Amino acid sequence: MSKLSIDVKGAARLILLPLALMAALTIGVGLLITQVLQTTTLIANDEGVNEQLVTDRTAFLNDATDRMTSFSDMPTIIIATVVLIIVFRLAFKRWNESIFLTLAVFSQSAIFLLATVFAQRKRPLVQHLDPAPPTSSFPSGHTSAAVAFYCGVALVLTVHTHRFKILNVLWWAIGLAIPLGIAYSRMYRGMHHLSDVSWGLLLGAVCIAVAANALLFRPVVSEKKEKAATRESPRSPRPVSER
Repeated sequence: MSKLSIDVKGAARLILLPLALMAALTIGVGLLITQVLQTTTLIANDEGVNEQLVTDRTAFLNDATDRMTSFSDMPTIIIATVVLIIVFRLAFKRWNESIFLTLAVFSQSAIFLLATVFAQRKRPLVQHLDPAPPTSSFPSGHTSAAVAFYCGVALVLTVHTHRFKILNVLWWAIGLAIPLGIAYSRMYRGMHHLSDVSWGLLLGAVCIAVAANALLFRPVVSEKKEKAATRESPRSPRPVSER
């Protein structure tokens, strides 16, 4: 049997502190965009990206971006995360990878939801191809979740297949392509600005870095095997040979 051991001080220093700082920074940037920069050229250019993408819309891209977005819908991410928690535990015989992925995915979600409470940015002023969720536009939750999950999985696989360069290239090609595709899709479909998805990419990356540092590279969670006490039968003394 094994018993989880948690370094509480290490967890606070390596996990809680950096995530709290990222949450504060995300809220601060959101307030800066919504309260200070709203009428500036920077925000006007932000809207201009969405307006340009509207002119590029085709039936094929409408369908393709809809399918791409589904890779980061909340039910998809939650179910996939739960499945991989079990798979990683069984495959690697420890909890670190499972807890890493859980922390990366759900920490970005918590920061995203917290930011939308304080910095309520309106969706781009173009036709929306998806129903607008009740959360605000900044940051892009679809994008940050995609980075946390797909890049997180790529990192776990890379750690365990680091000797096989071709496999590592494959993991990261997939792990990066999906979040970038989702970022483009969210802008194309009129659901987020360029700055929203850009911060979503950064948020997901930071949550991965924090979780990896604490759970994969400098583990604050470890497993100790409990060995059952066994009695050794007393050895009988060796007979002394006669000379």
